[in-house]
Amino acid sequence: MDRAREFYEGKLGLSSAKDQADGGCTYSCADGTGIHIYPSAHAGSSRATIAAWIVEDVDGAVDELTASGVTFEQYGDPFNTDEKGIARLGPSAIAWFKDPDGNTLAIENE
Repeated sequence: MDRAREFYEGKLGLSSAKDQADGGCTYSCADGTGIHIYPSAHAGSSRATIAAWIVEDVDGAVDELTASGVTFEQYGDPFNTDEKGIARLGPSAIAWFKDPDGNTLAIENE
């Protein structure tokens, strides 16, 4: 949990964590949403994106997170990310990254 907190707070900039009885914590996100991080023997085992944040400017968010030490994934067909790690799918843009436990997260535009 220490490593997770360092990532979610230090690199992603989330705050207002509320400790929970399961040993995890919940971070407040936009529009009343939240993300719950907790200890699990299965962390990083999902091959799917487990959480995504909607942002207005994916390019700007990628630049900001990269400066904070986040590394974006590089994918080929069918998602074909650019040098920054952004896949441009018609009007949509999405960029994936992993937390310290290997869980896949994303940012995308509306």
